[in-house]
Amino acid sequence: MQVTLLSTSDVHGYVRADDFRRPAINDGFGLSRAATVIETIKHSATADNAVITIENGDFIQGSPLTNYISRQGDGADALYGELADQVGYDVRVLGNHEFNYGRDYLTHLLADDEKLINANVIDDKTQAPFIGVPYKIIDRDGVKIGIIGLTTSYVPHWETAENIQGLTFLDPIQVAQQYIAELREQVDVLVLAYHGGFAEDLDTGHSLEAVTGENQGYQLLHLSGVDALITGHQHRKIAQVVNGVPTTQPGYRGSEVGEIVLTLDENKHVQDADAALIQTQAYPERDDIVARVDPLQNATNTWLDHAFGHVGNNMQINDHFAARRDNHPFIELVNRVQMEAGQTSIANTALFNDEVQGLPDAVTLRDIMTNYIYPNTLVVEKLSGADIKAALEVNARYFMLDEQGEVGVNPRFLEPKVQHYNYDIWSGIDYTLAIGKPFGQRVTDVQYQGQPLDMDAEYEVAMNNYRASGAGDFPMFATDKIVREVQQETADLIGDYIIRHPEIQIDQPHNVTVKK
Repeated sequence: MQVTLLSTSDVHGYVRADDFRRPAINDGFGLSRAATVIETIKHSATADNAVITIENGDFIQGSPLTNYISRQGDGADALYGELADQVGYDVRVLGNHEFNYGRDYLTHLLADDEKLINANVIDDKTQAPFIGVPYKIIDRDGVKIGIIGLTTSYVPHWETAENIQGLTFLDPIQVAQQYIAELREQVDVLVLAYHGGFAEDLDTGHSLEAVTGENQGYQLLHLSGVDALITGHQHRKIAQVVNGVPTTQPGYRGSEVGEIVLTLDENKHVQDADAALIQTQAYPERDDIVARVDPLQNATNTWLDHAFGHVGNNMQINDHFAARRDNHPFIELVNRVQMEAGQTSIANTALFNDEVQGLPDAVTLRDIMTNYIYPNTLVVEKLSGADIKAALEVNARYFMLDEQGEVGVNPRFLEPKVQHYNYDIWSGIDYTLAIGKPFGQRVTDVQYQGQPLDMDAEYEVAMNNYRASGAGDFPMFATDKIVREVQQETADLIGDYIIRHPEIQIDQPHNVTVKK
């Protein structure tokens, strides 16, 4: 007897094999391809192979399609539940980005979904899961498979308080231990489905990133009584068996399907385990998935193609490293938008990933939403000059000198997870980073309005709500330093700014110096 666990995670609303960029630069992904993989495996499974499918979170946010749907009031969001039914998921788990549109939206979508498992996001009043049930026991041909649903407890560090009002995110490890004790004697196979990843190397246990509690997969993997662990959140591609326990993390946007195969003996005890990732690029899109989403996909594309302003011919990004090292007109534009909306003279932002292309001269919604991909809102914090300098020192860790003595990217921002989004470029100040110096001593000069930054003075700085929480290892930023917020998505602020300034020309900034 075998139990096969198939999982997707972090689909982020990419249903079609379409990255929404024009011209498209990637079509080797999508739920419509992943659904074909799942259907193929199910149809080829033998009678003694129980196939279980898991949707592991971050399903309803993250693409222009999901953004478009969130703005519609005509039941367009029914798409998500219908797609989950069409794919044939047995269980679904909450991701951190599920909360981006607020608790009410999430309750509206998932409160009645019998597939949702949620063990550790608790309603403060009832002290029970605010939606969903903690676990499911699935009986397949006499084999009982228990699955516990868990979400990273780090969500309050990123999410606005309004979106998670009345919710408590319990420690996944403690909650898992509680339900393992309850379930272990009732089931033959026990699975943890965790929307979180790994802060440690799976082989050595050595930390790969700051151990904050965001990614507790390594600890969950070593809990007694666990037969398999499904993970996500980091967008990594992982398929490994650790001390006999298999785990997968199937990338991002449906680019892979995680496959764990457990072999049971005649007493229904797990005797062997294997883990693999199946790339979806080689599989066609499933016709029924395409047919269901296409009306909304087409409406989204029409919405995205509305042009409403000009920004000049130097906003496109051809060299992402140079843009991060030297600043860039596109980055300067985002910071100017934040400064105007936040009524500040200093701002910071990140060039989130290397798929960001910047803007053509004639700007459409598509250009904005495929460049500013997160539903961030704007926050203004009051910081001391010393806070700003400390933040710049954190930014300076992004760079390292390579073997030839040239400035390059610190490998810690590339492995195990690419984290370009945790390096900020600042506007409103002039600063120099000397990469040949030790960490913590690299900021050699900071000027504000032509004068040295006063370490004791206070300055208002505009940034996104993710960074304002201190996320990305910025302890000098904190919610108790917030002086005001703009509850409007930054992508919308950019669009509004261009509408008010329909003919923008921003020259190459020269406020950032990165040297050896």
